[in-house]
Amino acid sequence: MNLKRLNTEFTRFVFVGVVNTLSYYSIYLFLHNVLDWAYMLSHVIGFLISLNISFFLNTYVTYRVKPTLKKYLYFPLTQVVNMSVSTFLIFIFVEFLHINSNIAPFAAVIFTIPVTFVVSGKILKAPVQSK
Repeated sequence: MNLKRLNTEFTRFVFVGVVNTLSYYSIYLFLHNVLDWAYMLSHVIGFLISLNISFFLNTYVTYRVKPTLKKYLYFPLTQVVNMSVSTFLIFIFVEFLHINSNIAPFAAVIFTIPVTFVVSGKILKAPVQSK
């Protein structure tokens, strides 16, 4: 197996996504099951914390670019669609499809991966313009 072929942006993005999803899911489960917080509050807080983790992992590992304040401030835009779609899906999965609230966030992530890859690449790889 050629390791160089596995070292693509998308492969690194998927790896970072797995790490980030595990961090989000760990935070979510802790807040929801250990602290007994509502599933939606646990989702939002876990998402916000993992957003910061995602920024640094994506700049250093996925796209191999220098993190800047401007990119950090724009990076949440990559997650607007992700957050909206995942929140909507979690709600549908739990309230209407009666999927366990511990599984619903993981299922929702699967639908948001391709869009997040494209949008985050555009923002993080954009050239930094100096004034």
